Amino acid sequence: MDLFRKKSISHMLASVQETDKSLNKVLGAKDLTMMGIGCIIGTGIFVLTGVAAAEHAGPALVLSFIFSGLACIFAALCYSEFASSIPISGSAYTYSYVTFGEVMAWILGWALLLEYGLAASAVASGWSGYFQGLLSGFGLKLPLAITSAYDPGKGTFIDVPAITAVLVITFLLSRGLRESTRANNIMVVIKIAVVLLFIVIGIWYVKPGNWTPFMPFGFSGVTTGAASVFFAYLGFDSIASAAEEVKNPQRNMPIGIIYSLTICTILYIIVSFILTGIVPFTELNVKNPVAFALSYINQDWVAGFISLGAIVGITTVLLVMMYGQTRLFYAISRDGLLPKPFSKISEKKQTPVVNTWITCLLVSIFSGLVPLGRLAELTNIGTLFAFMTVSIGILYLRKSKQTSESTGFRVPFVPVIPILAFVFCLYLALQLPKLTWISFVIWLVLGLVVYFLYGRKHSHLNSSK
Repeated sequence: MDLFRKKSISHMLASVQETDKSLNKVLGAKDLTMMGIGCIIGTGIFVLTGVAAAEHAGPALVLSFIFSGLACIFAALCYSEFASSIPISGSAYTYSYVTFGEVMAWILGWALLLEYGLAASAVASGWSGYFQGLLSGFGLKLPLAITSAYDPGKGTFIDVPAITAVLVITFLLSRGLRESTRANNIMVVIKIAVVLLFIVIGIWYVKPGNWTPFMPFGFSGVTTGAASVFFAYLGFDSIASAAEEVKNPQRNMPIGIIYSLTICTILYIIVSFILTGIVPFTELNVKNPVAFALSYINQDWVAGFISLGAIVGITTVLLVMMYGQTRLFYAISRDGLLPKPFSKISEKKQTPVVNTWITCLLVSIFSGLVPLGRLAELTNIGTLFAFMTVSIGILYLRKSKQTSESTGFRVPFVPVIPILAFVFCLYLALQLPKLTWISFVIWLVLGLVVYFLYGRKHSHLNSSK
């Protein structure tokens, strides 16, 4: 059945070498690690930690981060093998084309478009909140109507700062990957320095009494908290989108994925432990919990640095998420499942400039008009779906024996690790609200309509029969 027609790894690698006129191989292991950290540490730690502690987990937030981190580490091992075996743009979409066939690849690609697009929109929305907080510190205030997403009841209609951030990032991405990577690396160093500053200052103000009761909402609160802070780990999979722009991908891709995720997991656990030790969890339901905690202990000078660091940090997340979105559009379009302009490359910049600006338009609409909470939930379910598919895909990859044991990274303890990754991610997905599931199903149905109306007929596999 042609719905499940597959591509072989050898065919994909050969076709990319023949047709790839342009993507520039400039990224090393350090760049990929910095890209991963740049995308992972951001809105999750600077924005969502407070809400997750106050409404779901309490001081057991640290367990929520460990639970989510385990799910991501298992999934990251699976991504690493795929990225090493199939160093081609498109991330999980490309991997599914090899293992499950075209229609599943399209469904996953469509889900990833939701992940990257809405994640970038959610991040832009979070950036707007911190930016406005910084302005208010200087006594400046924007007109209410342009400060947040569409909500006439609160007097807001459009989030202009969020849209401005998206435009600036798009301009940077359209300049070329080398320039974008340099900017990202500088901002990541600033971001890590700010997180370490919080740890060094905050640890002296921890009151163990704030950790009691440790699990006020029970274990179900911990798992619900894990599902909500899962958003904090998004990003390592976007490294896989960079595959065609990496020097020695068999070595560097797994290093970038695993190193970035491990570093961020350790930082998240330490920060959440200190955060709930400084401030009673009931008071953490704020948009800027890390800066709030420092103000709570009268370290306002550090709180100012934290707010500035958060803005820089969230900017790198937006940069990498939008980068991942553009490379996903590029990969799907190159296979014929989306129109050709999405895979058109600028000869001068060696980047897909047209689809970068299309991405800008879509992200601007969502970040300017849709509330942050809804964006984060929809992003989580799209990502978890991708992680589950990639985890099971490893079992198919091994069974098909398309890769050599001597080539690149291999997931240890197969099938245990892939199955654990699938189970952890499925459990987290089941903790998400019913409305999120309904919205996700509607999105997938819409994707199938697009596939049958356009993608199936224009697929390059269809024309090559």
